[in-house]
Order: sequence, then structure tokens, then C-alpha cells
Amino acid sequence: MKHSDIIRVLSEMVLEQRLATFNKVLQNRTRYITVVLEDLFQSHNASAVIRSCDCSGIQDIHLIENNFEFAENPDVALGASQWVNLIKYNKEENNTLQTINTLKKKGYRIIATTPHTNDKLIQDIDLKKGKIALVFGSELPGLSEIALQNSDEFVKIPMFGFTESYNISVSAAICLYELISRLHKTDIKWQLNDQEKEIILSDWLMKSVKDSENIIKTIKNRANQVL
Repeated sequence: MKHSDIIRVLSEMVLEQRLATFNKVLQNRTRYITVVLEDLFQSHNASAVIRSCDCSGIQDIHLIENNFEFAENPDVALGASQWVNLIKYNKEENNTLQTINTLKKKGYRIIATTPHTNDKLIQDIDLKKGKIALVFGSELPGLSEIALQNSDEFVKIPMFGFTESYNISVSAAICLYELISRLHKTDIKWQLNDQEKEIILSDWLMKSVKDSENIIKTIKNRANQVL
């Protein structure tokens, strides 16, 4: 079935208020900014970042699993992972390089978050230069050398204390709030197109309606019998 058909069928099985919420959220979803997490081994940190992404309207999150597999902490994520796309990279010998090359082919600038460079502060990132892939590393080791060597730009958050950096989940929330707040005030075409919205809405409805897969399968079988 087409995504539009799935939406038509399943929309009748959710409350009007829920459907209205889906459509409202979709208006603020974006792929102009995406987030990359490299080898986060603490589940509560990764889950907190995913939650911040959902709250900020980020639709795609890229998970690099070189040494550690992503494990969601449901008490922290609070269901956020079902509303975003989690794209995992764990098939290659060097998943970091594969992730970066994949995103560059899609037109993303790779912006590494690190307190060890003097490139740019988060508020100085030029949004109009093109799409942004914001890359975060693990709490202690930070980003790998491969990630740093293949990044296009480097960014850090202003610090005014003795501690070198914020917790990664806090850093992600600060960066996303800064970038998204500015992005919404620009004339950049940052919103999803109609086709993207349709695909995502059909997916959300499938996840929201009990036994949705069997419902769609039954309708498809009936349609085939008529034909």
C-alpha cells in the first residue's frame, strides 16, 4: 500500500487530537540538521541525546557502533526513539569513516564538537553554508582521530568554569537549542518536504494503532481479491 493509503486507513483509528499533534510536530521536523553519535557506551547519555533530538525536531540520528552497541535506556528516552529515525552503522571495519562519507554524499557538512580546537563557538556556526551533521563523541575519549581528521569544521560551547566540558547530553541539548532556534528564524528551507512528511506520518500511525500490520495486510488482501 502507498503511504497515503496507510494514512487514510489508520487516521480513522486514532483520536483527532493525536493526529493533530502528529501533523503539528511534522511541521517542525527537519533534516537540515542531523546528529551523529560515535561509540557512546553509556546508555543514559545516548538516550538523553535522542530525547533532546526529538524535542528539537531532529528527525535522523546516526549511531556509529565501532566498539559499543547502542542500548536505549527507556527511563531516560521516554519513548523518544519511536518518533525519530535511528540509523546504525556497524557493518564495516571503520564505521566512522563510512558514516562521514555517507553524510557528505548527501550534502552534509561534518561539524565535530570538541573543546580542544579554536575554530568556532556554537553561536558562530553559519547555517546558510549548508546542511549540518553535528558529531558527538563518548564522554571520556571524545571523538576518534578519524572523526576529527575527516570533519569539515569544529565547534565548541563557551565555558566559564574550571571543568573542561559539559556532559555530552547537556552539550547536545545546548547545541541543538542554539542551532534550531536560529534556524527557525531564517529563510532557509529547513522543513521536510511533503513526501518525507507522508512517509514519517504513516510510520507514526503504524506504531500508534494496535495490530496495524495485520490491519493493513487484511486491507491489501481484500483489494487484491477485488482485482
